[in-house]
Amino acid sequence: MKKYLKLFICISLVLSANLSLNAKDFGLLLDQSAGFGGTGSEGDFDYSGILIPRFSAFLSDNSTLYVSAGLRVDYQDEGIFIPELLRTEFSWRSENREFTAGRMQYSDPLGFIAEGLFDGAYFTDESNNRIFSIGAWYTGFLYKKRAYITMTSEELQSYNSNPDYSDFMDTYFAPSRIVAALGWEGLGELVMLKLALLGQFDLSGKDLHSQYLIGKITVPANNFIFDLGGCLELIENSENGSSSDFGIGLAGELGFAWMLPTVIEDRLSFLGRFSSGVVKGSQMDAFQPLTTKTQGSVLKAKLSGMSMLSLDYIARLHQTFSAGITSSYFVRSDLASFQNYGTKGHLLGNEFYGRCFWSPVSDIQLNLGGGVFLPSMGNAAPKAESTWRVELNVILSLY
Repeated sequence: MKKYLKLFICISLVLSANLSLNAKDFGLLLDQSAGFGGTGSEGDFDYSGILIPRFSAFLSDNSTLYVSAGLRVDYQDEGIFIPELLRTEFSWRSENREFTAGRMQYSDPLGFIAEGLFDGAYFTDESNNRIFSIGAWYTGFLYKKRAYITMTSEELQSYNSNPDYSDFMDTYFAPSRIVAALGWEGLGELVMLKLALLGQFDLSGKDLHSQYLIGKITVPANNFIFDLGGCLELIENSENGSSSDFGIGLAGELGFAWMLPTVIEDRLSFLGRFSSGVVKGSQMDAFQPLTTKTQGSVLKAKLSGMSMLSLDYIARLHQTFSAGITSSYFVRSDLASFQNYGTKGHLLGNEFYGRCFWSPVSDIQLNLGGGVFLPSMGNAAPKAESTWRVELNVILSLY
């Protein structure tokens, strides 16, 4: 019954998108990425492209409708076509309140716990430089690689496999989870404070539930911006194989950005992210975000039992051209959560990544990047071969 319910809702969403063809604004976006990378002297080619039509309309003075969909093609060893319903939402606004329902974008204050598209409803109330928000969503109708939920080993295995159209209902959709969030933002003369209480509840039968208390402070000072944030996670997992089904996870970040006093527009920034690992004999567990936001452009590690120190420089060399370089060092918080480089040392190594951005006109954007991860700069696997990647992204706004 659950399979047919998902299919019915997906068809209904697509039909509702087609009924909105009287929208006042229409757009068509083509986003393509090609990459080549591997380990040592061996490399593989991959390609991903998505065509995104989008519609928007003012239904009244206070309400709008936005509909977008996508047809994606992915190629790595073999090609596959994937249809998606993307951001599709109804919004109603008053003087200081807004209500949104449908498939919408949401991000927690830190941006690496729950971030992406979600199906549900969201309400905000703004007054006196304060914003209160409340939302509830469901993840089980999203395309699994769009949602990127990999909290369990089974979910990671499912994410890494392509949809099988002979078994579409069991291989296309993301894990079934209910997400709820309360948020509060306050803007003072010197400080911006963001707080959120977020919970996710597993409906897939794995009984992995988690709640997050999140806070972030941003302080601008002259040419500097300072950020400090943290998260306390309560983890309920009856299948974790430990003596207790209750665990505690921690995560945090510290960052600053410095707009340099030079003749060009350039910025130097630092970001440090920490997540807890398993501590034997205690309830301290590896931090588990709901959605996966990979760390590093080459290593692409999940922020679970992992920490990262990153230094970034970017400069706008011309009105249409910018370039930057990033150095990121990765440290394991435990020896079990990330085992791609063995289980002997905590220091994984350093990644260097450079990128260029060129936008000759507003409708065209080209991004070129390339970098290498060096395990020789750590003690986890110092004799392992380097991992490298080069990629080109082209975005065309056709209408």
